[in-house]
Amino acid sequence: MQKIQVLIIDDERAAREEIRRALQPYADYAVAGEARNVQEALALIQELQPGLLFLDVQMPGASGFELLAGLTEVPDVIFTTAYDTYAVQAFDNNALDYLLKPFRTERFAQAMEKHRTKVRERAALSGSTVPDKQLFIKDGDQCFFLRQNDIYLVESVNNYARIFSVNKQALIKTSLNQLEERLDPAVFFRANRYQLVHGRYITDIVAIDGDRLQLTVRGNITVIVSSRQAVRFKQWNKM
Repeated sequence: MQKIQVLIIDDERAAREEIRRALQPYADYAVAGEARNVQEALALIQELQPGLLFLDVQMPGASGFELLAGLTEVPDVIFTTAYDTYAVQAFDNNALDYLLKPFRTERFAQAMEKHRTKVRERAALSGSTVPDKQLFIKDGDQCFFLRQNDIYLVESVNNYARIFSVNKQALIKTSLNQLEERLDPAVFFRANRYQLVHGRYITDIVAIDGDRLQLTVRGNITVIVSSRQAVRFKQWNKM
């Protein structure tokens, strides 16, 4: 069985060592590396492609939330923090789990069992233990995860992007171009200057004037594919 690669991200060496020791009994997990800050973590995530992060929320320079918000693909995450307020925020916004430092062995075991359960459920559904592609979204004071396959439309709103998903909407301060780089091009198509659409949610396609296309998305939302993009869409839609 392939081991799940773990990356420990914490500015305190003692905290990193504590997690490393706690992971020793879990033979199906392997510590691939450690990072002391967001900059180091970004490089290691790109290099190692870990399946699980133990992530400190508050670190010098940038927070764990800011790290996740900048990732194209977000692995599974167990937050670690010394502050109740951060723990509650992380837990309320569908983190896998959080550990309050210093943590007890029993509490660590609970977090690990949650992750093992998630891995088993994912394997049963897809035949793979690879994490679902997800985004970490920061919408004002709110932080949460969104699975890419739950997002059906993204629209440009001035210097912001509005995300429509099956569970909620979010308005985040990023350009549509920047968000497009974080989304899977195999399933998301740039219909025009202002909209990205998920192919799974397109229910109807109609040719209209000027070689443009009219898409119906998730029942009753209309998206116009510009004439420039229409040729690309026809090719993309056959993939």
